[in-house]
Amino acid sequence: MLCLRRANEKPACTFLSGSSSTLLSDGACVEVDSDTEAVVHGGFKLGCISCKMRGEVEASATVDWWFMAKGEEDFTHIYSYADMVGTVTDERFVDRLDWNGSKKTVDLQDGSIYILNVTFNDTGTYRCYFDRMLNFEHYEYRTNTTKFITINVVAKEFQLWSSTFHTNTWWNKAYIYQEINSTLIKTAASSLSGEDP
Repeated sequence: MLCLRRANEKPACTFLSGSSSTLLSDGACVEVDSDTEAVVHGGFKLGCISCKMRGEVEASATVDWWFMAKGEEDFTHIYSYADMVGTVTDERFVDRLDWNGSKKTVDLQDGSIYILNVTFNDTGTYRCYFDRMLNFEHYEYRTNTTKFITINVVAKEFQLWSSTFHTNTWWNKAYIYQEINSTLIKTAASSLSGEDP
């Protein structure tokens, strides 16, 4: 789903296929669902965007991430981002998580993280939690947003199998056509010379 929110307006939403998340340069914020399939040993962006309803209002936000592995029943806190500093809080993700969200600001709208060297143990549900404080002239107002992302980790070979299969099928067909063509040429040449093929 894609939602555009501008100051003093209700969000306008539409459904999209694909899974990229972007903040537009003119100040509009776009919310798009995260990808859900990661390849083992690769990198994977867990996208999480929470747009402010009032772009002209100063704000600060923190982002926390939790993870519930496939087959588990409870979430474990894995990452925290506050005051432009990220902290990995789960040893399974030490040296494997990087902040991929809003840069050089405490007014976060993109709370995405990046998993390095994905393993099959990363399959499961991730929870992204935005805690935002809106700073109005005479008061502050706290909002929060929670998003859930379930990812499945697949083997690289599985992903490549499809393209390899189609390539091999094409080459096999080309070889068969070449053999048929060669046999036809030999048969035609034999017929013209009066020999048995």
